Amino acid sequence: MFPAVRTIALHSSSLCTVSSEKPSSPSPPSSISKPNTTLLIPKPKSLLQNHPLYTPTQEKLSLQFKEKILCLEVMGIDSGKALSQNPTLHTASLESIHSIISFLVSKGILHKDLPRIFGMCPTILTSSIKTDLNPVFDFLVHELKVPDHSFRKVVKKCPRLLTSSVVNQLKPALFYLRRLGLRDLEALAYQDCVLLVSNVERTLIPKLKHLESMGFSKEEVRFMVLRCPALLTFSIENNFQPKFEYFSVEMGGKLEELKEFPQYFSFSLENRIKVRYMEVVDSGVNLPLSLMLKSTDDEFRELIKKGTRGG
Repeated sequence: MFPAVRTIALHSSSLCTVSSEKPSSPSPPSSISKPNTTLLIPKPKSLLQNHPLYTPTQEKLSLQFKEKILCLEVMGIDSGKALSQNPTLHTASLESIHSIISFLVSKGILHKDLPRIFGMCPTILTSSIKTDLNPVFDFLVHELKVPDHSFRKVVKKCPRLLTSSVVNQLKPALFYLRRLGLRDLEALAYQDCVLLVSNVERTLIPKLKHLESMGFSKEEVRFMVLRCPALLTFSIENNFQPKFEYFSVEMGGKLEELKEFPQYFSFSLENRIKVRYMEVVDSGVNLPLSLMLKSTDDEFRELIKKGTRGG
């Protein structure tokens, strides 16, 4: 939205200054006809008029604060959400915000990526380049062997990396995952990097313990995680418990099936598992768990047809 405005907002604060000075006096007719003016002024005005911080009760807000709100909104960021989730942003200068943007762009992050990155993690906007961000990129290079040109791919996959302490979070998580046997650095960087921002004691270990409580041994759980690292990203309450209950009670499944196909937990219970299982039951066909869930709709229909004809 508003590409011309967004580009200017990302490179300088001139847009905010121009837009905030606009109400002081009406522009002469000749200036209204200029293409740049008609593109820049109406858009910020519409954003500001509807923003809760621009109501008459907030007239005492400083010009700089209003400029900050405008720049965030023009970049596609919900300024109200960003300010509430990152109170430090209230006192951050426009210059410091632009320095963060420039730094990320220098690392290969594209302007179009920023709304999502900042929207998910607004604390990045007030991070220290030296003590917060640079160490993360050094970690990607030295620990995960990510080349400079691939930074964008990793950060897009998991923006939370940029808000994580290398010493207190990323290195301990990497050490633990390696102990489990997850030694594929490329997979950890580009596919399963969310595991690196997961707390070992509060998140990873409890999930492993819950899998053990289902009846698997520690070694079997480790084997399952190596086959499907995404297991460590699933919710115990919303995933493991309801899906295991359906598998063991309704489907009468055996633990051996889950040990061989832990990807079962990655499929939707309502939209995939239940629907497919009921069709299998109705058809009287006996399908392995992996075939029942992994096959495409067309492949599944064909398997059902072949099974019924064979019967």
